[in-house]
Amino acid sequence: MTDVIAFFPGQGAQQVGMLADIASDFPQVAETFSEASDALGFDLWALTQNGPDSQLNQTFNTQPALLAASTALWRIVAAECPALHVTAAAGHSLGEYSALVAADAIDFSDAIRLVRRRGELMEEAVPAGQGGMAAVLGLDDEAIQQVCADAAAAGVVEPANFNAPGQIVIAGEVSGIEKAVVLAKEAGAKRALPLAVSGPFHSSLMKAAAESFREDLAAINWRAPAFPVFHNVSNAPATLQEIPERLLAQLYSPVNWTGAVPAIRSHAELAVEFGPGKVIAGLNKRIDKSLAIANTGDASSLRNTIDLIQGVN
Repeated sequence: MTDVIAFFPGQGAQQVGMLADIASDFPQVAETFSEASDALGFDLWALTQNGPDSQLNQTFNTQPALLAASTALWRIVAAECPALHVTAAAGHSLGEYSALVAADAIDFSDAIRLVRRRGELMEEAVPAGQGGMAAVLGLDDEAIQQVCADAAAAGVVEPANFNAPGQIVIAGEVSGIEKAVVLAKEAGAKRALPLAVSGPFHSSLMKAAAESFREDLAAINWRAPAFPVFHNVSNAPATLQEIPERLLAQLYSPVNWTGAVPAIRSHAELAVEFGPGKVIAGLNKRIDKSLAIANTGDASSLRNTIDLIQGVN
């Protein structure tokens, strides 16, 4: 058995053409995207392959596309590696849903419809142009908290993603973000720049979306996960009854990825990122270089990861 921590990326990992080089060799890609397309009522694979970027990057499209991509990669590795033994899993924001699908806590088709709805509500929560996010590099957590507090008079602004030491995303009203960017630079930030996103995700401004999402989560037939899934809001596993509440709170709470990695670290010496790109690997290297991480987002990386788990030299 090969013990592995499973990580699943969130928004930002998507790209037009993702998994194209894998689809020709592994039928799980076509099967997974076909299942997703049936659940959504449109061709999700065509969107991921042909774009345009502007359409794929709409939150309500990005979320099911990434969930399908991560699930397809998970299915490939699980099928190719009978010795795979996932000891724990975590996902960054949307990736938490991918982790729960992998852990068989929710049916894939239900999850696809759920994240589509989640994306729609996140888009609708704050009118276009009134909210946003910004990345701040080079300030510690305490300094970011102070910057947000000092900028609050201009508008709501809060820490949203603690991605890695010195790499934090803030979210809020545009006026608050603009003021915080100025204050962050004055406080010594190496960079502080607005992000091309459609809303203030993981901030208190998402509470309206969360209330609307409550019924959708309650309608799901949840099952106890096959392995521990560490949730963003607590950096700890949840009981079966707690899963919907953890997912609900995640919408308006910060993603503390900096805390997630040490919380899960003791479960294995190897981690695998199931998703396109290497976003999680990049963050993890800044958090804990001692945890080896393998990738699956392109054909070469996927083959290398399969060989690694199988113990092929």
